[in-house]
Amino acid sequence: MQRTFVGITGASGHAYAEALVRALLEAGQGVDLCVTSGGVKVLRHELGLDGSSVESLRRALPGWLGERAAAVRVFPPEAVEAPASSGTALVRAVILCPCSMGTLARVAAGFSSNLVERAADVALKEGRTLVLVPRETPLSALHLENLLKLARLGAVILPAAPGFYHHPRSVADLVQHVVGKVLDRLGIAHERGARWSGQLEPPGEPGIEPPARVGGEA
Repeated sequence: MQRTFVGITGASGHAYAEALVRALLEAGQGVDLCVTSGGVKVLRHELGLDGSSVESLRRALPGWLGERAAAVRVFPPEAVEAPASSGTALVRAVILCPCSMGTLARVAAGFSSNLVERAADVALKEGRTLVLVPRETPLSALHLENLLKLARLGAVILPAAPGFYHHPRSVADLVQHVVGKVLDRLGIAHERGARWSGQLEPPGEPGIEPPARVGGEA
C-alpha cells in the first residue's frame, strides 16, 4: 500500500483536510497523519475532534473516517523518528492541508521544528511531490515571497480557492473541488468535482445566488 503524508496545521480550513484524508483512503492510499499543536486547536474548533494527544485522535478515527481508518497512522509533531522524516521511507507525497503561513515560512527557510515541516523538507530534497494548500487571505508581500520561493523549489502551491464553473450547490461541493485538484496532482483517479466540458451552460436548477451587479440592474 502506498502511503501519503498529510500534515494539518493551525490554519483555518480543516474541512479540506477531512475531505482529503477520506478521498485518499477511498483511493486505497495509506495515510500518515500529523497535526501540529496549532492544528489541534483548530481541529477541535472546526470539526469537533479531540487531537490533544495521539491516543485521543486514534480513538476518534473510526467515528471520523469509518472502517478505512485502519489505514491511517497517527504521529505526534515531535516524532522525528516517523517514516516521513527519512527519504528512505518512500512516502508517495507530502500534503500540508491547510498550510499556515508560519509553517510555510519555516518550510521555505528549511527550518524544521516539527514532523510536518520535516516531512515537507524531505519531499523537497528527494524531489517528491509536495503540495501546499494555503488558505490565508489577504496575502502579504512576505507570504507571496515564500510561496514563490517554494514554487521555484518544486512545491505545488494549491490554494484552497474553489471554482464556481461547476455550479456548486453546497459548501461540500466547494471543498470537493479543491480536493479533486490535489488528487489530480498526485495522479489519483477520482470523481470529485465536475470537470470542465467546454460547454458554457447555465445551471439546470437554482444553485448559489450570483453576485449582485455593482450599481444595481444593468
